[in-house]
Amino acid sequence: MSYRTAITVTQSLSIENSVTQLQKSKEILERRMSEVEGFTRQLAINQDLNVLMNENPTAENQANVFGIWKMMKDVLSFGQTNDFLQHFFVYLHNYNVILTPGSAYFRPEHYYDSYHYADMPFENWKSEVLEKTHRSEILPLRPFMNNKTDTSVITYMQSLPLDSFNDSSPAVVVVIIDQKLITSLLSGVTERYNGWVHITDTSGQTIGIGGIEEEEAAELAADAEFEEDKQSQFYKDDLVITIKSSVNGWTYQAGIPREVLMENANKIKYITWSVTGAALLIGLIVGFLLSYRNSAPINRIIGVMKEQFGQEGQAAPNEYDFLHGNIAKMIKNNTRLESELHRQAPLIRDAFLKRLLVGEFQTREEIIAAAVQSNAGLNGNTGYVGILQVNGYSLMESVEILNELNAARLILKQALNDSQSAIRMTDIGSDKIVFLFAFPDKATAIQMGKDEIAKTLLHVSRQVFMEYRISVTAVLGDLFESVTEVSQSFEQAKQTLEYASHLNKKEICWFEEMRQDSATYYYPLEMETRLISTIRAGELEETKRHLQAIFAQNTEQRELSFEMKIQLIGEMKGTLLKLLDQKTFSEWERLEALKTRIIDIQVTESYESIHHEMIAISEMLCELIQSKKNDSHVRMVEQIKAYIGTAYQDSALTLYRVAEQVERPEKYISQLFKEVTGMNLSDYLEKIRMDHAARLLRENDRTIDDIAAQSGYNSSHSFRRAFKRVTGVSPSVFRQSIEDE
Repeated sequence: MSYRTAITVTQSLSIENSVTQLQKSKEILERRMSEVEGFTRQLAINQDLNVLMNENPTAENQANVFGIWKMMKDVLSFGQTNDFLQHFFVYLHNYNVILTPGSAYFRPEHYYDSYHYADMPFENWKSEVLEKTHRSEILPLRPFMNNKTDTSVITYMQSLPLDSFNDSSPAVVVVIIDQKLITSLLSGVTERYNGWVHITDTSGQTIGIGGIEEEEAAELAADAEFEEDKQSQFYKDDLVITIKSSVNGWTYQAGIPREVLMENANKIKYITWSVTGAALLIGLIVGFLLSYRNSAPINRIIGVMKEQFGQEGQAAPNEYDFLHGNIAKMIKNNTRLESELHRQAPLIRDAFLKRLLVGEFQTREEIIAAAVQSNAGLNGNTGYVGILQVNGYSLMESVEILNELNAARLILKQALNDSQSAIRMTDIGSDKIVFLFAFPDKATAIQMGKDEIAKTLLHVSRQVFMEYRISVTAVLGDLFESVTEVSQSFEQAKQTLEYASHLNKKEICWFEEMRQDSATYYYPLEMETRLISTIRAGELEETKRHLQAIFAQNTEQRELSFEMKIQLIGEMKGTLLKLLDQKTFSEWERLEALKTRIIDIQVTESYESIHHEMIAISEMLCELIQSKKNDSHVRMVEQIKAYIGTAYQDSALTLYRVAEQVERPEKYISQLFKEVTGMNLSDYLEKIRMDHAARLLRENDRTIDDIAAQSGYNSSHSFRRAFKRVTGVSPSVFRQSIEDE
């Protein structure tokens, strides 16, 4: 079943890849042909060519040699962007001249001597190609002599101007496309798969062919067994893929040999057969060896028993008994392993809590993942961290004391668990327990949390004292509002414990009740790093919050000496000066003035005054960052507008093309344009096109079809719908209203 499934999947994937390959080749060819059509439309609006088409040379004024020479140079550049435009010419009927990139033939016969169809005489070529009116016509594949080189080409023909409907037109653009260029787009099928391709137009005439003769392709099309509307089917020894274009109605067919298509499937088949055969052979050999090894002892025992007792007797334990004993042993070991895992689960949860308390986790997602892994959920994102210390055992570490403390910790943990199931706890040192109360939200933690915690801790402390004469001190840090702030609350609890020990407090002590007369100031490295990061990001509110926290810690929670105040303010000034040394601020014209302003902050000023000054400086820095961001965004939007202003007439202009031009992701420029201008980029493009169309409608010298093409629309129908959606009236009504004025 696995083998058959693998073969089926491999075959379906191969067919799907082949269809995708042909579909991509079709899209590329359609895009190239669309570019050829776009090239003829560009020529249609070329002012120099329009001048030449409308001139009437006389005997006195023969040929506009300069105009022809200039036009010949103009068309030279068109073939450099599309290899389908390597060979084309423009025929001017009034001058009877053929213009090619780099040459002008004042007699078409001279051009036809070097470049002509092998099966079309000159007179037929002149009447069918040069002197007829064409509207995006394509001559199917036919033999062609390209400067003494035999090849096959298709021919794209378009009369100029585009609205020519008479039997002849002032000019004709003829693009000759070598079949090799067409089939090269399908080389993924012909070269990779050693297959064939065949492209036909709506009349069934060949546009491109490779890897197959036309007689074979005709035989395939005429076969009644071949289903033309089926996308993929096996015909004889080939997989034939058929795709029809919704753009021009062409039919794309590709044939891939069955053996190439099934190459991967055959590899699976041969590998499966080889592995299965080898496994069977090895299995038989091993089976015979094991059978002999396991049966030989039994036979020997039976033989000995017969020799001794003349009968089989009772056999000693054999391999079957051994196997039975080992299975029982495995079951017993598995039970022991499961028991061990359950026993170690508390250790894993304890390790998670210790890492959480010391701040080893970097992100909230990392904490959640570790909590799920250890099955140690906190039952909330906000709460308090506290420490319970067993009193009376400081600096006592004999074996008897450690055993006694171990028992005391177990009693305390059991008492905490009995009082509240949601509490999480772990040991730190021999005489301390860290516990964590979590609540669903901040409001619950503020309204009910402190009272509930105080009630629980008082109950526990009194219970253990009454029953076991264990005296404890309970301290708690400030409220943490996210699991990422647990380590900060833990540090506050440790500071509070030092404060409580110093004052010999025996009951509950909160961090907010503590006012330290500290010899040191609060300005850790991580706080400095956060302050720098928020200013560099231009986040003013976050910067203010960090500054407020720093000053609150050093004024509300500490009473610093004047020397410590000097050190604190000096370090904070140093942080701001570090920022100014970075490249972002190095070219700022107010750099030196701001440096002087930072240096001039005096320690003798009040904390409030220094706080306000640093906030003001931070505001200036954040405003500069935001200004640079805004300037960059405005420049980007102006670049987008400039590009749209030059390319809006291209019907293939899309958000992807704009993003490619400015080298930014599509979603980024779409959102950026909306933020800066308040308008969607697609609406702006449509507005530019409609403004241009309105100007052309006022001139009243172009048809609606011409205006649609020059405004960037593929069809006049889509143009009319868009114009009415934007202006509220149809193009014809708009033009009539202008005339009535």
